[in-house]
Amino acid sequence: MSRTLKFLAAFEIMEFKLPKIEEEILKFWQDKDVFKKSLKKTEGKKRFVFYEGPPFANGLPGIHHLLARAFKDVILRYKTMQGFYVERKAGWDTHGLPTEMAAEKSLKINSKKEIEENIEKFIAECQKNVFTYKKEWESFTQRIGYWLDLENAYITCGNDYMESLWWILKQVWNKGFLYQDYKVVPYCPRCGTSLSSHEVAQGYKTTEENSVYVKFKVNEHKSVVKEGDYLLAWTTTPWTLPANVALAVNEKVNYVRIKINDEFYVLAEERLGVIKDKYEIKSHFNGKNLIGLEYEPPFNFSKPDKPAFRVVSGDFVSTEDGTGLVHIAPAFGEDDMRVGKENDLPVILNVDEEGKFKEEVSPWSGKFVKEADPLVVEDLKKRDLLYKEELYSHEYPFCWRCGSPLIYYAKESWFIKTTAIKKDLIDNNGKINWIPPYFKEGRFGEWLREVKDWNLSRERYWGTPLPIWVCEKCKKTVCIGSIEELKEKAKIKEIGNLHRPHIDEIVFDCECGGKARRVKEVIDCWFDSGSMPFAQWHYPFENKELIDKKEFFPADFICEGIDQTRGWFYTLLVVSTLLGLGNPYRNVISIGIVLDEKGQKMSKSKGNVVKPSEIVDKYGADAARFYFYTVNAVAESKNFSFNDIQTLYRKFFDILFNVHNFFNTYADRKFAEEEFKSKNILDKWIASVLERLNSEVEKRIDDYDVVGAARLFEGFVDDLSNWYVRRSRKRFQKPENDKEKEEASSTLRYVLLKFCRIAAPFTPFIAESIYRDLGGKEESVHLSQYPCSDKKLIDDDLEEKMRKAREVVSSGLAERMKLGIKVKQPLSALMVKSRTDFGGEISELIKEEVNVKKIIFDEKIKNEVELDATMTVELEREGKEREFVRNINSLRKTMKLVPADKIVIGSTSEIVSPSDVSYEIKSLERMQKEGYAIKEIEADGKKEHLGIKKI
Repeated sequence: MSRTLKFLAAFEIMEFKLPKIEEEILKFWQDKDVFKKSLKKTEGKKRFVFYEGPPFANGLPGIHHLLARAFKDVILRYKTMQGFYVERKAGWDTHGLPTEMAAEKSLKINSKKEIEENIEKFIAECQKNVFTYKKEWESFTQRIGYWLDLENAYITCGNDYMESLWWILKQVWNKGFLYQDYKVVPYCPRCGTSLSSHEVAQGYKTTEENSVYVKFKVNEHKSVVKEGDYLLAWTTTPWTLPANVALAVNEKVNYVRIKINDEFYVLAEERLGVIKDKYEIKSHFNGKNLIGLEYEPPFNFSKPDKPAFRVVSGDFVSTEDGTGLVHIAPAFGEDDMRVGKENDLPVILNVDEEGKFKEEVSPWSGKFVKEADPLVVEDLKKRDLLYKEELYSHEYPFCWRCGSPLIYYAKESWFIKTTAIKKDLIDNNGKINWIPPYFKEGRFGEWLREVKDWNLSRERYWGTPLPIWVCEKCKKTVCIGSIEELKEKAKIKEIGNLHRPHIDEIVFDCECGGKARRVKEVIDCWFDSGSMPFAQWHYPFENKELIDKKEFFPADFICEGIDQTRGWFYTLLVVSTLLGLGNPYRNVISIGIVLDEKGQKMSKSKGNVVKPSEIVDKYGADAARFYFYTVNAVAESKNFSFNDIQTLYRKFFDILFNVHNFFNTYADRKFAEEEFKSKNILDKWIASVLERLNSEVEKRIDDYDVVGAARLFEGFVDDLSNWYVRRSRKRFQKPENDKEKEEASSTLRYVLLKFCRIAAPFTPFIAESIYRDLGGKEESVHLSQYPCSDKKLIDDDLEEKMRKAREVVSSGLAERMKLGIKVKQPLSALMVKSRTDFGGEISELIKEEVNVKKIIFDEKIKNEVELDATMTVELEREGKEREFVRNINSLRKTMKLVPADKIVIGSTSEIVSPSDVSYEIKSLERMQKEGYAIKEIEADGKKEHLGIKKI
């Protein structure tokens, strides 16, 4: 077989089994302990501090975890290769509702009452469920190439960890920032606990509910309103109307009294659009004229203990929606409670902690309030107190863990006074580098500017106990800051378990002679994770120097999903600011959420969940990682598509593998050095492009721009394959001398080896595979130094000339397409309008690529590029020879032959072929009988058959 045919066979598309290669690399990493060696190699060097956001191990890892861990790992590998000591302590979030819900399911418990019957049994079940999927998490972490210290992970439910939390809370207490108050808080009736504002922020959903316009009958005469008139108020929560004690108006808003048939209504002038009937405006007046006006309540189930049912002032009343009059039920609204306190209004709490009406609300006693909504509306309608009802679409809060609708509910809770440190929070945020940058003042900054006191306490069981003891007699309150302090107070020698119910049994004597008992609440599990910079080291009881000497604080880098801007990112900042330690992290990457291909949230009910294993098993972890690096901007939602990842696989990984395969097939491997020394123009060009890539990637990743850095790789691999290798094939296939082949081989090896080191943090598996195959100096590419760009090899002028040359080639090929002339058919000349001095070497590249005999520079031609399509006998024959070779190569590809496989060729007639290729004329039937692979072709306007058979 001719050398031409051998070369073409080498470029057959080979199936790239990345998942299989990755399994081999994983075994290599494990057998050689490469991760630990990378830590050992940099031990004692400057630290690069990373905090791992702790996941729950009682649920399986999802595709969003793959996304976040890919972004974390790329930075950590990069910094390690730069020579930093990068500890990567894993962590497990264990407390809170996710674990409690799993325990409830296991024990078939449906209420808090059942839990209270045997708290110890419930806590034991929680402890059992904490690490349900720990092995799956560890396997997932290792499979995607995320190097993490899983052996020394911090665990939020450990006594040491919780003792650190107690110490932090004691510092907050000492500053006067930990307090108890009776407030309206977001409350989950299903879980029986209140939530913090940052938890509520994660659970909003768009929902449609019936809103109502209710008529409140005036029972006194005033200058602007008469007895019997109706004050018109609007609400989206009809179930709160039995708790109404007032109506609020804005003193600065203009109101009107209108007549509809024989009835009179009062509402804001700007809201007249809500009136469905013909009306007549009888008078105009300011809101302050309504203050103090009394009315009849819509319901009389409860007798208030204070004066009620009057109009009060409320600066929160707007005219953006509703009627300009707001119904006030202090037990079920934050603004309502504030206005209630300002005006000494009664609080009617007629709903129990399960979200059901109490016995006093006789028609709907025991009914869940949201279910009672239509019944309340129907009652109003029967009594002619309903003006109208309409569907209203709005954002409503749901429990971020169980998915139940929340209600706002008045109760005593413990709060951290985060409003007192608002300025410090904003100042500390100003020192953080946010990716994307606009989050600093936007999403995160806006949240800080509207900061609310942190509702810390939870009326639950599996959590860090709130370390507050209250004397039953004198009500003196004590905050405990350590196990040792509690032991001294209680005069006991040991405390085995800080969890409930054991901790609840510890009682100590008060100075007054009474007994101090712990309050029943546990703390928000977000406080657990937000305290991890300190609690993971059992600070300050151990490892004090790590924090005090700034060895492990603040973090240089953290990374999680966009939802954590109001979760972990926020609580980290709050805890460190409360301790007066400044910003807890210097750089943060906030990543968009993963949606399905149609942009919908993934859920089991929709059947659109994509498991990480589905991607990794089919395409490989590198492909999954690289897909997320490049699919779109970092904080944008990622509409995951298997088609997109498959396209990426072909455009990047297949091409890279084929270049590597080409090297293995044709390169001379007899060389020892990795330096670049070639004088060949293509070699100098690819070296320049490589060094520029190196420089640009470093610049972007140093700025934590993972997306910008990763997107550079695809263009480089395209340059490497579709220009450098494509145009260098003769030097590998038909070198003029040994030196030429050695020069080309050394260059390609240099480029591939350095590219592997540049790409190693992004695609750790394929980089390792190619690096090892090419005989890199280090045992692993991940133990090598991250390369610095050799600026001396960057040639701006050469790159610009090559860029213009490729534009000429592209235009020339486009002209061929317009004329319908195949590239295999040589043409006599390419006319170029530009006077760019490409030089002889680059001009030769253009001629070969466009397949012309010469280039003519002619400023008089009409277009930038034109072809001389005049055909000669010689050109026509050369074109037929090339077509023959193309057809043979196509058959070899069909048979999946390798270059070393020899073949015989058969044809049904005489066909023009290269002089060094021989074939035998055979009938189609004979070739079929003898087992030839056959292809129908066109030769001299006739249909013929060409066949090959391996020998």
